[in-house]
Amino acid sequence: MSTFAWMRRLVLVLSLLVSGHALAADQCPTLVQRQSDPQVATRIAAIACDEHLRWNRPFIDADGRLASLTAYEAEGNGLKDGGSPWRRVAFYWQASGLLAPMGFRPGATDCGYAAINLSYAGLGCRGFVIDNPWSAAFVSWVMQRAGVPGFRGSPSHFDYVRAARKDAGSPYRFVEPMSAKLAVGDMLCYVRSNRVYGFNGLAKAIDSGVSGLPMHCDMIVAVDDGKAYAIGGNVQQAVTMRVVNLNAQGQAWGLPHRTEGDMDCSPQTQEACNFNRQDWAAVLKLKPQDALAMLGSVEPPSFLPSAPVAPTCCVNCVLGSGIPRCAAPGQAAPEPQPDAPLQGSE
Repeated sequence: MSTFAWMRRLVLVLSLLVSGHALAADQCPTLVQRQSDPQVATRIAAIACDEHLRWNRPFIDADGRLASLTAYEAEGNGLKDGGSPWRRVAFYWQASGLLAPMGFRPGATDCGYAAINLSYAGLGCRGFVIDNPWSAAFVSWVMQRAGVPGFRGSPSHFDYVRAARKDAGSPYRFVEPMSAKLAVGDMLCYVRSNRVYGFNGLAKAIDSGVSGLPMHCDMIVAVDDGKAYAIGGNVQQAVTMRVVNLNAQGQAWGLPHRTEGDMDCSPQTQEACNFNRQDWAAVLKLKPQDALAMLGSVEPPSFLPSAPVAPTCCVNCVLGSGIPRCAAPGQAAPEPQPDAPLQGSE
């Protein structure tokens, strides 16, 4: 064999090995079978992975480039199982128990009806899904489904970030993001604000009693060969994976940070365009299994989220839903009327 032919074969073999390794790095296709695993961290990863596959596996690579995004939150179909993205988001809200507290928002009560009637257009619900960030509802649903003891769901990431810092009953610890050794079940979080907080700024804000900050958290589902794989909801309007480089100690490495005065992303400043450039302010470190057991049962939940329940009345009503308007305080509720015929379907 000539030297040239031998080198070509070597390059081909190395390419196949690299390609095969890259394909094997995403552990979600195998993790989905472990949603009832005894380990809490594994259940979190398996449930988040199952949803990521349902959304056709969009991801942001370690260089901050978005790929493979095929389904968006507002669409009527496009999920792997043929389902509707916006109805799936409504399900996260409902099954996490967070839809009722959002009932004052336009379209929220409509989502309870849309979730049980697939022939109902649900325009009010679709508007609610688009207008209200749902990433915290997604995290809360995953945690509820995984049976994470001590976790209190919220429509705001800030609430469980604050709990990790101030509440000994939280299943998480509040840790500086660049010094944390990332592990399955952890959450990597950033602040979504014009101001840059960083770890110290966020800790100071929490300790000073700030009631809320716009934030986002991704759940770590796998750590493999120098990379961490994290999944979050409402990342570019989908359930999306983020790939983060790690150093030899398992800490985030080369993760770009927002700074004061950052230039805006534009065609003229493409070097500023990176979906991983955020105000990374905290890692929520999942407590060990034995510590979680002190907060409550760590056994897999023996139930699935309850089926959607049709609302008995609505605050922001949609014409044609057949749901009566809720009575004003101190007045009797109106008698429910039969549903009006619905025209068309999705």
